[in-house]
Amino acid sequence: MMLNRTKVSGYLILVGVSQFLLFFIISEILYPNYSVKYNYISDLGVGKTAIIFNTSIVIMGILVIIASILLRANYSPLVFLVGLGAALVGIFPENTGLPHLIASLITFLFGGIGALVTSIKRNYFWGILGIATLVSLILFILKDYGPLGPGGLERMIVYPEIIWGISFATYLTR
Repeated sequence: MMLNRTKVSGYLILVGVSQFLLFFIISEILYPNYSVKYNYISDLGVGKTAIIFNTSIVIMGILVIIASILLRANYSPLVFLVGLGAALVGIFPENTGLPHLIASLITFLFGGIGALVTSIKRNYFWGILGIATLVSLILFILKDYGPLGPGGLERMIVYPEIIWGISFATYLTR
């Protein structure tokens, strides 16, 4: 029995996002004196945890790109851009400056938009996740971190995208 393209896409996204989440957490644990409130997520891409974090996010990006090509859906370009941005975040860690900022913005922006677009006629919860990501992104750009600090607010951009990625991937595998 052959799996269809949509299911394969779902499994690729599910593996990519899940392994990234696990290695993201492992990197936080291993990074000396890391603070989820004050450290940026991308701090994990330099220093002691760089190989773990960067490899994981590049793998996620590649798997999401492949999934987007297999999907052939009207939202595939958005999924592609999320994957491309993620891979570039790992290729250009935060110490590269502008290339990293552009890659992060691509991932954050198109992840939020992707969650919104895929929510239409499918799962309105994804829309809430997309809005949470985009509102948090705007606050982050404005440096209005509030009590969460820069690290906490950045997680309010990324965690909804991770939840959407796992939920969306599971939807595709049905």
